[in-house]
Amino acid sequence: MHIIDEKFKHNKWQYIGQCFLAAVSIFIVLLFLDARSNSAIIASLGASFFIVFTMPETQASSPRFLIGGYCVGIITGCICYYLSIMPVFAQLPFIQAFSYEIFGACAVGVAIFVMVITDTEHPPAAGVALGFVLNGYNLRTIAVVLIGIISLAVIKTGLKPVLKNLL
Repeated sequence: MHIIDEKFKHNKWQYIGQCFLAAVSIFIVLLFLDARSNSAIIASLGASFFIVFTMPETQASSPRFLIGGYCVGIITGCICYYLSIMPVFAQLPFIQAFSYEIFGACAVGVAIFVMVITDTEHPPAAGVALGFVLNGYNLRTIAVVLIGIISLAVIKTGLKPVLKNLL
């Protein structure tokens, strides 16, 4: 049984460099988002950074899937959040008692469905839909998420010659 991946022994600087780039990149995003009130959204972005910097050759790390998936997650999360605060639903006892659970589940389910039918599957983006329902959102949050994910896609494209799958 090996504790350290055999590939690491031969590519130490590749592993260290890519993980360092991921840490610096997510640090920059964290500077613009309140980590405590946007924890679900930041966790989703963190998972996307993991995918891009450890599996850059996979479909899920391509710009179409990164940006498309997050656009779907944002739109789905916004719609489900607004549905959750609509007075017509707030008056129903069951929905009132389980609003976060019902609309959070709907946000994730609809986001997955739309990503699959539009060929923009990016699993962490479903977390953004959930985060918008649980935490709410504002235009600044949407802008930071979009700028962050677009920047990640640009960084990934620019570093494509040097990034390698670590897994």
